[in-house]
Amino acid sequence: MTHLTIALDMMGGDHGPPVTIEAAVLAVKEFPHLHLFLCGDLVQLQDGLSGYADLPLERLQLVSTEQVVSMDERPSAALRSKTRSSMRKALELVEAGEADACVSAGNTGALLAMAYYVLKTLPGIDRPALISSLPTTSHKKVYLLDLGANVNCDSEILFQYAVMGSVMAEEVEGLTRPRVALLNVGEEQIKGNDQVKHTAQILSSVPGINYIGYIEGNDIFTDKADVVVTDGFVGNIALKACEGLGKLIITEVKRVSGKNLMTRVMARMALPILKKIYARVNPDQYNGASLIGLRGIVVKSHGNASSDAFLYAIREAMQEVARQVPNKIKHKIETLLMERP
Repeated sequence: MTHLTIALDMMGGDHGPPVTIEAAVLAVKEFPHLHLFLCGDLVQLQDGLSGYADLPLERLQLVSTEQVVSMDERPSAALRSKTRSSMRKALELVEAGEADACVSAGNTGALLAMAYYVLKTLPGIDRPALISSLPTTSHKKVYLLDLGANVNCDSEILFQYAVMGSVMAEEVEGLTRPRVALLNVGEEQIKGNDQVKHTAQILSSVPGINYIGYIEGNDIFTDKADVVVTDGFVGNIALKACEGLGKLIITEVKRVSGKNLMTRVMARMALPILKKIYARVNPDQYNGASLIGLRGIVVKSHGNASSDAFLYAIREAMQEVARQVPNKIKHKIETLLMERP
């Protein structure tokens, strides 16, 4: 694409402008065709940008906003009272067609509520879902959804998630007929609750989805599936458990490697290997959960993201714009709904 525009919520997240400004600067320097709307407090943005030299200012447009959505604010309250916030403005720029996508590290619940209200869902989609990619043992990625947008889902919603996840894997990863699985308490067909069993029946009856059956939580990372579908309650717990385990392993490696002279020497010898492993599993490069199913592209960054992690979220949004993911989901859901018995 020769011209791509993304609206950034510069005030969102635990750190706000110090992180988002650095990420925005890195992004426009890396991608010459990228234009950014920087939505936030004008004084803070101008002060933050003043510390950088040789900026392509013609590709950085400041959008002054009066309000900030706090990280602990109730979604309903933010939807009603924060209509002049940086988050709301970034979404409205997408709705108006001035921006191709929105990226925010702000309050997840507020972003979900505002995006649903401002952008609306695609035809055939009842609720949007949060989806993100994770590493696997085969150096490929697996997409997991929903990550917390909807904690209560019936089989129809899970079917829609499977369609959206399949399209994401097709378009972003370039896969042909991605393998779609349902997360369950066992692989046997007799296991699971009625919700999961009924979803399995629906997916098995639609030839347009490459449904491969159930997988358990320990197989998310083993490359058994390209897309793993579950409700937001289970998906969010699974994701946070994985993140917590990753932090535990890193902490333990650091603790053990510095225990005495021998372990420090061994750690120094193993450093090249450890760096390669960290480069594969570094959570920064998997930052950016997409809120799919909307009539526009919205990417949610971790609230405590570093500038590098926020940059990855911007890259994710750029990929989805280039692949026109919402249009592909719209076409796919229309086709599959016609195929269903």
